[in-house]
Amino acid sequence: MAAPAVTFALNGATVTVADDGASLLDALREDLGCRSVKDGCSPQGQCGCCTVWVNGSARVACVTPLRRVSGRSVTTVEGLDPDLKDRWVDAFVATGASQCGFCTPGILLRLAALENGDRPPTRPAVELALLAHLCRCTGWQSIVEAGCIALGLTEAAPRPLRDPLLATWRAQLEGPAFQSSGPDVVLGGGGFADDTAPADALVQLGAATTTLAPSLRAARQGSEKVQGRNSTVPLTHPVPLPEGEWALTLQTTWVEPAYVEPDASWCRPGAAPATPLANGGAFGGKRHSPVADRARALAADTDASVRVLWSREDVVRQGPKRPPLALGLRPDRSGRLRIGRTAGSADLAALWDRVHAVAPLVDIEEIEIVGPPVGPDLRGAVWSEVLAALTALDALDARDSGPGTADVSVPGGGRAVVTMSGDIEAVRVEVRAGEVLCPVTLRSYALGAVHQALGLVWSEGIAVDPDGALLDLTIRSFGILAARDMPPVEVILHPDDRWPLNGSDAVFAATLAAAWTAEGLPPTWPTRRGRQRQRPRTGTSVTITAPPPDPPEEHA
Repeated sequence: MAAPAVTFALNGATVTVADDGASLLDALREDLGCRSVKDGCSPQGQCGCCTVWVNGSARVACVTPLRRVSGRSVTTVEGLDPDLKDRWVDAFVATGASQCGFCTPGILLRLAALENGDRPPTRPAVELALLAHLCRCTGWQSIVEAGCIALGLTEAAPRPLRDPLLATWRAQLEGPAFQSSGPDVVLGGGGFADDTAPADALVQLGAATTTLAPSLRAARQGSEKVQGRNSTVPLTHPVPLPEGEWALTLQTTWVEPAYVEPDASWCRPGAAPATPLANGGAFGGKRHSPVADRARALAADTDASVRVLWSREDVVRQGPKRPPLALGLRPDRSGRLRIGRTAGSADLAALWDRVHAVAPLVDIEEIEIVGPPVGPDLRGAVWSEVLAALTALDALDARDSGPGTADVSVPGGGRAVVTMSGDIEAVRVEVRAGEVLCPVTLRSYALGAVHQALGLVWSEGIAVDPDGALLDLTIRSFGILAARDMPPVEVILHPDDRWPLNGSDAVFAATLAAAWTAEGLPPTWPTRRGRQRQRPRTGTSVTITAPPPDPPEEHA
């Protein structure tokens, strides 16, 4: 029997789609070619990238059955009133509220929907609306600012016009990867791999499958995907502390880079595959993604165009994690670092040079542990934690005298001074990164670095069972800070006559140090998840004579 048809209005035009149980998201992208609607977690319904309007209200398309919109009106960014769309896009561009742009169309639609409500919108309403979304790039503040400007809650501050070339240059330094900016990117036109795939391409869905399907819909129907869930298992710290007498110690856990666009590529026979890094660097998480090589090989084998897509669960299971570590430091800045490495992980030798560049007196060893793959390419992996610890060590005697402050310079890069006021109720960031090029872009990257660093110290981590299997597979389980959890951040840029340098890495490391110092230097990260906040240690040293087990509350 033929599938029943569903008729609805899409951006003012009547459309009809066969209903074979598909979601609204798949109907929009696969049947109607509406690629501004993004698939970041389908079908978890947790990232907000596929948000559209249904009769003027924001709705997540990946968990909306197509039949639910029969006879209704569906609006994507393409169908917004031109004046409304321009107002919102201008606000996002002016504040740097979009970097890679993958999440932005859904966010824009949800915030613009506040204009359709019964109550006048407010800044708290903007922050509450953003709970339905994940943006890993911008640190939320610029998005909240854009929302308040577009809604008329605050007056737009005069900002310099953004030169697209200079903005791209600055983004390349900070990423480091190619990244364009402008209205098209805000509207989802960043050129993402799966958006540019030909409609007739065969589809391989999933990291473990070898099956090719004639369409994404057929691939979904033929897959045996088990929906990921959030666990209630506490985090562990898998690398034991080295033996020794230490003035300062730190242990970290498994951390997911949490880039929003899943790994994707496609390829025509004999051609170069589409890059999974089309408009951003994914914090290093996709640098060695296998999807492009797989698409090339499958296209050659089948003599047809092939799309290769990973689900969110694939990304979490297969993608590299931030290497867990255990560090002990002496007062003279010497110490010992243990880096956790799992079977099948990439070579971590590059991390040794990066650590020795910031900590020449620290000895390093790799420890074989059981768990998901780890990688050396994630943002500031290992060296930034070590640099933050050294910075905190220098301030150890003064940690109770005032707010957390850290002044960090990174090798070959810029310098940042980060100050946390009170109980981290506000953050002040000063950045020196040579010629600024585009102040909006540099500020946006600095805000994103503060957000990611605060999350790493406070809340981020994923649970792993004793056999190394990941237990947290949804975006909501990663511990990423929401917009309403972010303290206000003031960014001050200090231009100079040097060639432009990366500035956000220094901001990232300085924020790690300042936040940890303000917390009182508890010996494990994250500091605010699943436990009471620990009081500052006294000035006495810590002696480790044997690898200690995790505290009882940390056991799975």
